[in-house]
Amino acid sequence: MTATAVPAATEATGPADPACCEPLPVLGRDVTVPLVTGGDVTYAALDYAASAPALQRVWDDVAAYAPYYGSVHRGAGYLSQLSTDLFEQSRATVADFLGCRPADQVVFTRSTTDSLNLLASALPAGTRVFVFETEHHAALLPWQRATGAEVVCLAAPHTPEEAVAVLDVALHGAPKGPKLVCVTGASNVTGELWPVRELAAAAHRHGARIVLDAAQLVPHQAVDITALDVDWVAFSGHKLYAPFGSGVLAGRADWLRQAEPYLAGGGATRTVARRADGHVETEWHTTVARHEAGSPNVIGAYAIASACRALTEAGFGRLEAREQRLLKLLRDGLAAIPEVRVLSLFGEDSARVGVLSFVVRGWNSSHLAAALSAEYGIGVRDGLFCAHPLVRHLLGTDTEDLGACGSPDPGAGFNGNAIRVSFGAGTPDEDISRFVAALSALVREGAAWTYATEAGRCVPVAPGTPVA
Repeated sequence: MTATAVPAATEATGPADPACCEPLPVLGRDVTVPLVTGGDVTYAALDYAASAPALQRVWDDVAAYAPYYGSVHRGAGYLSQLSTDLFEQSRATVADFLGCRPADQVVFTRSTTDSLNLLASALPAGTRVFVFETEHHAALLPWQRATGAEVVCLAAPHTPEEAVAVLDVALHGAPKGPKLVCVTGASNVTGELWPVRELAAAAHRHGARIVLDAAQLVPHQAVDITALDVDWVAFSGHKLYAPFGSGVLAGRADWLRQAEPYLAGGGATRTVARRADGHVETEWHTTVARHEAGSPNVIGAYAIASACRALTEAGFGRLEAREQRLLKLLRDGLAAIPEVRVLSLFGEDSARVGVLSFVVRGWNSSHLAAALSAEYGIGVRDGLFCAHPLVRHLLGTDTEDLGACGSPDPGAGFNGNAIRVSFGAGTPDEDISRFVAALSALVREGAAWTYATEAGRCVPVAPGTPVA
């Protein structure tokens, strides 16, 4: 019995012509939202770095499978066996998508955060972990809780070359023992690409292993474990147009096989028996099942696999070319607004994916993001993006807290938070054009509505509401 019994949903949505620049169909592309100034407008989703909308292809594939849903690995019935086949085929699809080596394992998790916490729980005693302060908290913090591990937090580099040199020096001076390097593929704040292959080479020169946080890279570019020569890759489904609470940790099996199971429970065990002395004796699996206790999220795994197939069939070359064109449109638009300062770690000309953060002189970022949403129907992200050390480094120590709301003051400095615009395979050109036009109007003319601070955030107030 095989999962091919599930009816096919849709064929590849990507056009055959590589020069074609139409966005991939995603859910929500026609959703309209109300404006405080009156009327409705089609929503412009420019917060892909937080959660990308589901591809229509993914949704259709999941809908086609849903009637056949059954328990995984533990049922003798037709639907259970079919679901088990589908789950394991999804694992194989992800392995192919990532270019995994024959001995690599693909473990399904809840997210990138969960994946890196799983790896942190599997570190051999005495492991030294090297991580730059520029990482997302999901990659910066799990190692702090790893039993017996020592964390070396490296200062933010100014260039990709400096990143490699700093790591090389740090590893060279490290005592003997197991070592792990954790690095992002693309920054969730600036979108800038990190020199992953070169960092992997530096790690391996000194006997260290390396894990790639690919959460912001894998939706935008092909990621190949073998070509990059990294030991593990972690990413989330909800960044990869498959928002169903699933993630992946893929790579070397030995540390995972030797570690205590991430969760104790059914599915992770080979045998469990009560001894004569009243204690419970447990033999754990040494396969991926060791760290997948409980009933697995088969729909989440299948959604990730569907997204992997859809992006591969659409062609990353075409998707990258289109994304870079949109990025240029965005950067040119921001460059025409003197009050805007784009954040960058490696410099203005550094390569990046469709993620960009900026500040506007005199504006509180929460106020500006609220106005973009309430008055223009444009969704962006504001704040520190779960990368507090990096954003504070990029903004400098002389930034001001302009308060959550209030009239913009062009004579004031930059706010201590930033705004992030992020997009991808489903973003239409007009969303970028709308954003640039809206931002220009807000900076030039100010907000048309009154806003107040509630629970630390700037929100539009109802007409006639007194503002403190």
